[in-house]
Amino acid sequence: GNIFTQQPSYFSDLDETLPTVLQVFNNILHKCGLQCEGASAEPQKLEEKVSVSPGNMPLQELKDIVLYLCDTCTTLWAFLDVFPLACQTFQKHEFCYRLASFYELAVPELESAIKKRHYEDNSVFADLWRRISHSRKKMIEVFHILINQVCLQPILE
Repeated sequence: GNIFTQQPSYFSDLDETLPTVLQVFNNILHKCGLQCEGASAEPQKLEEKVSVSPGNMPLQELKDIVLYLCDTCTTLWAFLDVFPLACQTFQKHEFCYRLASFYELAVPELESAIKKRHYEDNSVFADLWRRISHSRKKMIEVFHILINQVCLQPILE
């Protein structure tokens, strides 16, 4: 068994942690100057009106975002891969919808910004491209695990 089987209360801990996980995606969108539908539209402060986008942000910031995204996606995938029972809890938070919205808004923006930028050092481009591709792959795999567990498994059982 795993720790969740021994400690069923961990499910409610997970339930309470998921908004924080979803906030990670919102933070990335915010840093990229993108707005998620359904996200609480907080009024923007006037000085925040400067339109930042992945295309015009400093390289270090773009690197940080891509690294953060890559870590997040890999961790999410690893967790659901070893513990698919958590999918029901994820779905209570409309995770599939939120992940799909995030993917649609952020991934093309980030990929385009990475491709269009001029690099002093081509290895920086190669690394960013590898990480965004990995992130994309892991998001799709997370989505597959969720759909499989939440929608397909119950039909098969």
